[in-house]
Amino acid sequence: MADREAEEIEQEALVARLQAGDEAAFETLVREHAGRLLPVAKRLLKNDDDASDAVQDAFLSAFKAIGRFETRARLSTWLHRIVVNSALMKLRSKRRRPETSIESLLPRFKEDGHHFDPPAPWRPTTEVERAELREIVRAAIDRLPDSYRTVLLLRDIEQLDTEETATILGVTPNAVKIRLHRARLALRGLLDPSLRE
Repeated sequence: MADREAEEIEQEALVARLQAGDEAAFETLVREHAGRLLPVAKRLLKNDDDASDAVQDAFLSAFKAIGRFETRARLSTWLHRIVVNSALMKLRSKRRRPETSIESLLPRFKEDGHHFDPPAPWRPTTEVERAELREIVRAAIDRLPDSYRTVLLLRDIEQLDTEETATILGVTPNAVKIRLHRARLALRGLLDPSLRE
């Protein structure tokens, strides 16, 4: 509890300095948060240059909007939301085709409720196979439609909670839960052929 209070006091002091136009405070903000935000943008955009641009755009947006920041919110959540929005805007501007449906990636069921192709246990992997497995998982995540991939990345990789994810994406917590569940089902289906015993 004391750590949380100290963090809140530290955040309030930093926000006050930012709102006063203190350039050193802006450097502190970038130094403290860029390292965590850049991987978020990279996972969403899958391109280092685009990710760097998105983070830079996000910090500029944050600096311009700091006067409207409410100190009862968490600065890290606010910055995450701005970076995700910046990355999503980049994705939308580059998108040449509409987002694909997730339906074809979800498990199919018979009329009696049983799976057409029931999930099987996955085989154990060796240390050597784990590096290859990481690449298989990344490729499978990349195949998910953007709105589902984004939720999966924020919840399962970034480990944000449902409320934070909903706030960042501007959707309801229930929408986050539904998208996450469907994304996990689709990911399981994509990984299943490579990992079955």
